[in-house]
Amino acid sequence: MAALKLILLAAFLSLFNFTANSTALPTSFIKSSCKITTYPQVCVTSLAVYAPTIKRSPQQLAQTALSVSLDRAQSAHTFITKLNKFKGLKQREYAALKDCLEEMSETIDRINKSVKELKSMGSARGKDFQWRMSNIETWISAAITNENTCGDGFAGRALNGRIKTSIRARVTHVTQVTSNALALINQFAAKH
Repeated sequence: MAALKLILLAAFLSLFNFTANSTALPTSFIKSSCKITTYPQVCVTSLAVYAPTIKRSPQQLAQTALSVSLDRAQSAHTFITKLNKFKGLKQREYAALKDCLEEMSETIDRINKSVKELKSMGSARGKDFQWRMSNIETWISAAITNENTCGDGFAGRALNGRIKTSIRARVTHVTQVTSNALALINQFAAKH
C-alpha cells in the first residue's frame, strides 16, 4: 500500500513538474523577447497570459503583440467616444476629442491591416517576406504617430483636467504596447 502511494505521489509530482515547466518556458521566452522593447515590463505584463498560445514562436509572439495593440486601441477609441458625448465640456476639449477619435480610428485601421498581413504571410520568403514586413512596419509606425498626435492634442494648460489625464493615460498605454509590437515584429523579421 505504501509503495502504491509513493508511485501515485511520484506520478502526480512529475505531472505537476511537467505542467509547471510547459508554462514556464513560454513565459521565459516572452520575458527574454521583451527585453529588446522600449517598455519591457508592459510587454511582459500584456503578453504573459498568452504564453500557452505563443509558446516559443517569434511569429506568434509578434502576432499576439499586434492583437493586444489592436484591442487596446479599440478600447481607447470606445472610451474617447463615450467622453465625446459628455455635456459641458469646453469647446477645445470637444475639438481635441474629435481629432483624437480620428487619429485612433486611423490607428485601428493600420494595426488591423498589420494583423491581417502578418496572418496571411504563411511561408513568404525572400523579397515577398521583406515587402510584407515593410508594409507592417510602415503601418505600425504610422499608428504610433497617430497615437502621439492624439495625445499632443491635449497639450497646454487650457485642457488640464480629468479628461486630459484620462485620455493621456489610455493613449500612452496604447502607444507603449504598439511600440513593443513593432520591436517584436522587427525581432521576428531579423530571425526570419
